[in-house]
Amino acid sequence: MSKKVLMLGMLPVPIYGNGRVLCVRQESSVSLFLRPTQLDCASVGSSSSSSGQMCVSRCLQCVGISLVPMAVVCMLSNTLLLLPELKIHFLLEGHVTREATWATGLWGSGFLVLLGARAFVRSSRTSGCCAVRTEMLCQGVYSCVCVLAAGTCCLFSATGLSRGPLCLHNTTSGPTWGVPLRPLPDHHAGYLYNKTLWSGVCLEPRGVVQWNVVLFSLMGAASGLQTILCGANILNSLLGLILGQGFCHNKVSPVSGHRGS
Repeated sequence: MSKKVLMLGMLPVPIYGNGRVLCVRQESSVSLFLRPTQLDCASVGSSSSSSGQMCVSRCLQCVGISLVPMAVVCMLSNTLLLLPELKIHFLLEGHVTREATWATGLWGSGFLVLLGARAFVRSSRTSGCCAVRTEMLCQGVYSCVCVLAAGTCCLFSATGLSRGPLCLHNTTSGPTWGVPLRPLPDHHAGYLYNKTLWSGVCLEPRGVVQWNVVLFSLMGAASGLQTILCGANILNSLLGLILGQGFCHNKVSPVSGHRGS
């Protein structure tokens, strides 16, 4: 096989008998000047897309993991609110605070949020263009459901905290079950600002005022944080939806000058 030498710029390039260039180890300054856009666009496009996907995936995973202990706190708090003095007969007799019987900490900030957290963690491992966009759309829907569930629990917790517990208290007609500590415009602004009412009003269950204050506060704070995180996750899902579209269009096409033949 005959061998010739072609001078490309100032670089010798070996050419064999069939006229084909087998290997070019270096590029002249002219060729580097003519092709900067192709090299830079490929590297920048792929790096920005992958870094964006990693950011969205990490946010989904962090949100999902953070929601789990908060959901456990809400479920435990609501369960204990249903059992004053850790006795079930108050629940069976219907002598439990109304907001606790609605059990928003169990089905709302508990069960539904746990389902959403599981979906967030699983979707953070998704890869691929269409799969990422589909998952981000689903995560947006899950996040909206979790916002409604956790927001409902937070609202009912605040209501139960402000109204006070259902308890047995003295009236002019004798001991009666009711809500004696609820705010009255012409009477008092509420028991939360007057701790002297905490121990001298309710006869049964014992210590129910402190019991409700602590547990409703915990459940309200946890569900409030869940609402904030799930609301932020809606924006994160929208970001993932946009970056998911970018994955399809950032494909790097082969450069004609590098094709081998």
